[in-house]
Amino acid sequence: MVASLFSELIKSTVSPYEEMLAYEYLYSDSSATLKKIFPGKTVGLGKTPSEVLEEESGLLDLRESDRYKEVQETIDHKLGTFDVIVNGTPSWPMSLKDSARPVPVLYYKGSVSLLDRPSISVVGSRKASQKGKELAAKIASQLSEHGVSVVTGMARGIDAAATEAALEYKVGAIGVIGTPVDEVYPRENIDLFNRLIECEGLIVSQVPFYKYQHQPFNTKRFYFPERNELMAAISNATIIVEASDTSGTLTQARACEHQGRPLFITRHACSDPSVTWPSKWLKKPNVFDIDDAMDVLDMLGPIEHWGGGFSV
Repeated sequence: MVASLFSELIKSTVSPYEEMLAYEYLYSDSSATLKKIFPGKTVGLGKTPSEVLEEESGLLDLRESDRYKEVQETIDHKLGTFDVIVNGTPSWPMSLKDSARPVPVLYYKGSVSLLDRPSISVVGSRKASQKGKELAAKIASQLSEHGVSVVTGMARGIDAAATEAALEYKVGAIGVIGTPVDEVYPRENIDLFNRLIECEGLIVSQVPFYKYQHQPFNTKRFYFPERNELMAAISNATIIVEASDTSGTLTQARACEHQGRPLFITRHACSDPSVTWPSKWLKKPNVFDIDDAMDVLDMLGPIEHWGGGFSV
């Protein structure tokens, strides 16, 4: 009991700033990726980024290196424009404690308390049909009316339509992005980003500032599949409104399967003769076809009983 209390006391004294710098430095290595490096080095072993940095320093203090100083300068120029939470500390959201792909650090803007509220991802194609966008808006409105936060990737098409609809309510929408938390992509959605924060919403990212600035442009696309994995972890469930057979949205379907989150596919998507993925996914456990969000809410039951990951 005493040891447990001491452990919690140590965790409560963790410096978000120092952990962020250590995370950014570890990630700055050209071979580092979130999936390959951090689950095995940090949270996967119950360690914070600063503890890993300390171990890798050996006799040399990596904090005195030129690269660490460059990382620190990059971060210091951005301080005051975002906040950060660290895995393993009391501030870490309950909703992410059972994540199958835990991350060491999350950057955010807005109301981080939304991460501990009921939420559902509404996702789909960037090149969405008009019917798909209308359905996404309807689903987001239904969820918001029932007090459920809508989670999107803030992309064009389905994401933008769902976010627009959710902002009409006072529930608080969540945007999970595949760029650093201070960057808007696509640029056309800058008004949507700003209104989301103004409406007491939340923007979340796990993308490091320093590496993003220095890596080749064509490698930045790899952050988007990781973004979908984070969306699946944050959300109690995911609804795919419309998607092609090659859509990045299917990354989130796989993440739901891996993380034990229910996956819902609209019958609109299932009836599209140009795609084959819905019929394959509907043969899997915990995957369902639905007309709209009311079907989802009926299947998941009373919102106050929702947990992080569960089966229907």
